[in-house]
Amino acid sequence: MRNRSLWIGFLLALGLGLSIALTQQQEVDPYKEAERQRELFRQTAGILPGELYAAQGEELFAQKRGPKNVSLEACDFGLGPGKLEGALTQLPRYFADTRRVEDLETRIVSCMVRLQGFKPEEVKREDVKALTAYVASKSSEMPINVVPKTSQEIAMYNLGRELWYHRAGDRDMNCAICHDAYAGGKVRLSPVRSPRQGLSNEWPAYRFEADKLYTLQDRIAFCYESVGIAAPEFYSEPYIALSIYMLAEATKGKNKFTEIPGFTR
Repeated sequence: MRNRSLWIGFLLALGLGLSIALTQQQEVDPYKEAERQRELFRQTAGILPGELYAAQGEELFAQKRGPKNVSLEACDFGLGPGKLEGALTQLPRYFADTRRVEDLETRIVSCMVRLQGFKPEEVKREDVKALTAYVASKSSEMPINVVPKTSQEIAMYNLGRELWYHRAGDRDMNCAICHDAYAGGKVRLSPVRSPRQGLSNEWPAYRFEADKLYTLQDRIAFCYESVGIAAPEFYSEPYIALSIYMLAEATKGKNKFTEIPGFTR
């Protein structure tokens, strides 16, 4: 585990240098620049940062931890205990054991609490991110298949749609102002996509400008902060609701996940 952490630290330092070089350029196509940076990482370190996060998550997943000294191998992500292949493709979804709709990150926390005996306040955010990268990697490039069916899932989808269009904050902004109105265009050189066009299909991903791994919840929090609205607490309903709305719409658009963990600007 220590070696994994050292490698991640090295790659983040490398990423910082690459990002500084990027900021010295004037106008850069985000997709082309992301691919260039990705290849630089491959050539320099032989591995991508997201892959190291996933490897760290794999170790955490199998490690016996917490007051109960057990692993997460009995965690059920919707396909049965320990079954990870394709699990992300149908999340968020309703889980009877917790009686709530959960996305991948929330489900990981639930399993850490219920199976391993951690108290919610003892769960480390960085552990959740690494575990998210690992579990998500088992759905890399698979079709998204989020279809709200239960009453709880439909209610959460409707809440997500409401939050998507709800204008708030001093700037009177909502998600749709950018992602619907400018879908297919660019904002600050970055391509803009709507949920139906596959928005949310690249997370978790390593953002080389930020030099860290972002999960979908991190990306949603970033959007909140970008428009001047305080982000909700991680693992709370707004994240789950917005996630199920975006991914259900991505399903309607017949989208699939990119290579996971992703690599993006």
